[in-house]
Amino acid sequence: MYNAASINKTLKGELLQETGFSEIDHLLLDSRKLSFPETSLFIALVSQRRNAHQYIDELYRKGVSNFIVSEAVPLENYPNANFILVKDTLQALHTLVASHRHQFQIPVIGVTGSNGKTIVKEWLYQLLEKDYNIVRSPKSYNSQIGVPLSVWQMKPEHQLAIFEAGISQPGEMVSLEKIIRPTIGIFTNIGEAHSEGFLNIRQKINEKLVLFAKSDILIYCKDYLALNECVLAFHNQVGKKENQEGGPELFSWSRKTDADLRVITIDKKDNHTRIDGLYKQEPLHISIPFVDEGSIENAIHCWALMLYMGKEQEVIQQRMDLLSNIAMRLELKQGINNCSVINDSYNLDLGSLTIALDFLQQQQQHATRTVVLSDILQSGKSDATLYEEVADLLQKKGINKLLAIGKNISREKKSFLQIEGLKTLFFNTTDEYIQQFNADDFENETILVKGSRIFQFERIGKLLEQKAHQTILEINLTAIAHNVKLYQSMLKPDTKLMAMVKAFSYGSGSFEIANLLQFHGVDYLAVAYADEGVELRRAGITMPIMVMNPEPASFDAILHWNLEPEIYSMHILLQFMEEVSAAGKTDFPIHVKMDTGMHRLGFVKSDIPELAKLLTAAPLMKVQSIFSHLAASEDPEKDALTQQQGRLFYDMSHELQKALGYTVIRHIANSAAITRHPELHLDMVRLGIGMYGIDSSNGIQDQLRNVSTLKTTIAQLKQLEPGDTVGYGARWEAKVPSVTATVRIGYADGYPRRLSNGTGKMLVRGKLAPVVGAVAMDMLMLDVTHIPEVMEGDAAIVFGEELSVQELSDWAETIPYEILTGISQRVKRVYFQE
Repeated sequence: MYNAASINKTLKGELLQETGFSEIDHLLLDSRKLSFPETSLFIALVSQRRNAHQYIDELYRKGVSNFIVSEAVPLENYPNANFILVKDTLQALHTLVASHRHQFQIPVIGVTGSNGKTIVKEWLYQLLEKDYNIVRSPKSYNSQIGVPLSVWQMKPEHQLAIFEAGISQPGEMVSLEKIIRPTIGIFTNIGEAHSEGFLNIRQKINEKLVLFAKSDILIYCKDYLALNECVLAFHNQVGKKENQEGGPELFSWSRKTDADLRVITIDKKDNHTRIDGLYKQEPLHISIPFVDEGSIENAIHCWALMLYMGKEQEVIQQRMDLLSNIAMRLELKQGINNCSVINDSYNLDLGSLTIALDFLQQQQQHATRTVVLSDILQSGKSDATLYEEVADLLQKKGINKLLAIGKNISREKKSFLQIEGLKTLFFNTTDEYIQQFNADDFENETILVKGSRIFQFERIGKLLEQKAHQTILEINLTAIAHNVKLYQSMLKPDTKLMAMVKAFSYGSGSFEIANLLQFHGVDYLAVAYADEGVELRRAGITMPIMVMNPEPASFDAILHWNLEPEIYSMHILLQFMEEVSAAGKTDFPIHVKMDTGMHRLGFVKSDIPELAKLLTAAPLMKVQSIFSHLAASEDPEKDALTQQQGRLFYDMSHELQKALGYTVIRHIANSAAITRHPELHLDMVRLGIGMYGIDSSNGIQDQLRNVSTLKTTIAQLKQLEPGDTVGYGARWEAKVPSVTATVRIGYADGYPRRLSNGTGKMLVRGKLAPVVGAVAMDMLMLDVTHIPEVMEGDAAIVFGEELSVQELSDWAETIPYEILTGISQRVKRVYFQE
């Protein structure tokens, strides 16, 4: 039980205002994710770009009455709230949760490493959930904020905890160690992932090892030479520091040398892998339903942990064979009857349900929100208490329909029937529901499919998802958010950001991308034409939208949907003024375009006096911004032109703003200028192609994340003899016995025809396969002779993480913009959040 007084005592802060001590159960760090205002404690974190103190007023009005702050607040505005003042709110979060952790004496497994942390954590949960009531990190909550939120979940009913920890720079693990304080440690592996903040691999290892300074045991693989050497040194150093013979007990495994668990053979066959080993001189083995090297390594870590915990070999073998894939993302797909479907059907607990509901709430395209939910297993709570919490959560998140499957949730239906306006259906089993499934029951709604593994909700997902062409474009929403934050980190706190979502968001989608940007607090959106803006408005996007190419025929729509047109000529200005006047509107927002050197659209310097006269003659319109386009901001050889454009824009915008008599937003910097010309950031910047993971200036490409992956599948394999030809025009001839793969993509999907006959390549099973013959409308052929294990149905990656769209565009002698925007609308988009 926590309240403001007890928390203040822990933090040694100053209780600025005391208005009664209500129970505190939830920590709130993001105002957008408020679910339980009465029992939430809002901690106002401060970063370079965001100061969460600005959200106190909004949260107070929504019912939050407990706050931790590091700045003075006008207490008279919040007469019914408790405020705790501390020096550093992030440090206060860490101190509070570290104190919470120390109240529990249960085993705590801490997992760190470069890769595999989340998989190992989730597999350990699958392996041990029958034996313990387990609390674990939701999804990949392993950061300076994610770890405290994970550990705060610990309750008296839990018997085992599993938390993962990740760091991005030296010094961070010290805080996480105090919060997690693991009794059992697992170091998954070491690699180059997330190495930017470290001098070398050994520094990164030593920083991560800090997590296990107080652990009883550390499980790791000896085959990583640097890791093994660092672990042995760490073991000795901790022992000396603690006046012991050594640090944590070491439990090693190896494929190459003697170890506590010696792996003897690994045999892959029919999508299963048998792993034989020696433990305490006894032969033993496991079988897992995976054949990739990453899964094998992760499984051996889990095997070692099970052996350390004394689990019987027969139990280990049985459970290992039942390990299932871990979905590392929330997928948003097009559904039947104009629905959107969020598929998260691999596991279910209150933590992951909350995350999934937050993602559902972020989607604004449909007014109706539906949840398909199974029983929640192994919660450690009585069913009555558990489903009362679930019902409360659904109500707080504004859910309109519930389709509940499972005997337990059906027995507790009374908790859901009490929610006003919630439509409910209950079924005992997934089969029972599928037998009566009717597609007409769903229309124009966003549907979250969320269930425990045993309920096999992927079967329901297939019924709800629109049948898709096997060529798909995957859009990583987490990567877009990362790229936006990277560019924001280069700006001053008061510099606004306009996101370019024209041309179907550079091929990535419309409302799906706009929803994300609206959620992350981007200031403006920009579209090319009014109909793009209308589509966003209809999908629930409320933020300001600039239309860059307004046509007179679209003025009615612009006025009706509150879009903001770019005004670039006297002719278009006069026409729009007539429309605004006829509509009886005043102070309608517009954006004035200046031509400073692009010589495409815009007013020139000599136009400004007349322009100012027209704009100030009557209060029909209000200039929201003045802007211009840079012609070559990415090119160092054209920096003189860029600087000339900047000076001219400053003079022109200053002259117009002075004539208007009020302050307006000025912007000229595009993605490349954000990185290369910080002096041109001004009041706002426009982020375009950089948001989608492409740096045309090539200055920060290694810091951006890939957003889009275009993939297709192999429809058929062909065995060719010398002299056989391929494709229209017989333009490719086999010189030796060859194997070709016909894949389901062509120029109608946006794959350029100029990539025919060896110019283009795709990745098949990690190897480049050249295009042979001419690219046809709906398919093309690849030479896969050098890939002996290739099979029909295999994926062929057109571009993505390992084969960049930049490389593809170079082969096609074009630019990434053309490739991305040229992807046909018949190629289905799948959106996912990690």
